[in-house]
Amino acid sequence: MAGVSHQRVIFPDFKLKIGLFLCLVGIVSASDLTSSATDAVTSAEYQLSTSFYNLRCPLALLTIKTLVTAAVLKEPRMGASLLRLHFHDCFVQGCDASVLLNDTATFVGEQNAFPNRNSLRGFQVIEDIKTKLEFLCPGVVSCADILAVAARDSVVALGGLGWQVGLGRRDSTTASLSGANSDLPAPFLDLNALIAAFQKKTFTVDEMVALSGGHTIGRGRCVTFRSRIYNESNIDSTYANRMRENCPKIGGDDSLSPLDITSQDVFDSAYFRNLISEKGLFHSDQQLYSGGSTDSKVEDYATNPLLFRSDFAKAMLKMSNLSPLTGAQGQIRKVCSRVN
Repeated sequence: MAGVSHQRVIFPDFKLKIGLFLCLVGIVSASDLTSSATDAVTSAEYQLSTSFYNLRCPLALLTIKTLVTAAVLKEPRMGASLLRLHFHDCFVQGCDASVLLNDTATFVGEQNAFPNRNSLRGFQVIEDIKTKLEFLCPGVVSCADILAVAARDSVVALGGLGWQVGLGRRDSTTASLSGANSDLPAPFLDLNALIAAFQKKTFTVDEMVALSGGHTIGRGRCVTFRSRIYNESNIDSTYANRMRENCPKIGGDDSLSPLDITSQDVFDSAYFRNLISEKGLFHSDQQLYSGGSTDSKVEDYATNPLLFRSDFAKAMLKMSNLSPLTGAQGQIRKVCSRVN
């Protein structure tokens, strides 16, 4: 994957690992608590726990954070890619790493679903993390947990608040192409359809608005916003003309433009201020501020960045708990892109 960091991390000799355990756990815990918008959370109903790897793989969280931070430092866009990868995983079958499974002659995955095809990225970063963790703790850390923690660490690396990720997910042996096509919200949706798509996953309207704020980072493909910049009237004319420079009426489907033209690689609330100025890139973005029921929440987040960052972290914690596999369900994959 272009732009993915392959920076080598030197780990301590095995005899030193236990000696460093308390220190490392303290570092990770302090970092999480400093950046977290929530108290330490365990998801008892799903048998998830923030301390799941404390004894089984004490270097797991530090390893993930180190490699994610390096990848985002090398290519800031990777932060949005890893966040999106987690979102697209959790909205289909729950947070089970099904999105990471490659198609084979006998297996159909989710990566070629319309919302994912030619746009999902970050797979190699996750695989690199898995390789390191398999060296440290073979068969212990799931790909689903790696993806959940990597999404959190990506947001933090770009300036957002963290959240306490419950751990103990297991990896699926199945995927759902049809689920990816039906359950992932499309950039063309109107407000009512957006609300319905998120309510299907138990999110409130306010949580939907907060999660949409993830578009304060990342890029969109021309094919997903062409109709908006050429056909819609509730769009700033100067902004539309600027977007048209990189997205012609015909061709250039994969040309990229920032979802947040103001600060595309900083996790802030500029996305919401842009909506008020009619500078939402996707139709679904601008629907959040179009005279409907979500206008007031957009205004709240536009004027109170800390409120947005806090609400986003809480909504992400909820999303990371969507229908995980636990206990004896699923498996711990040795390689994230295929079942054992």
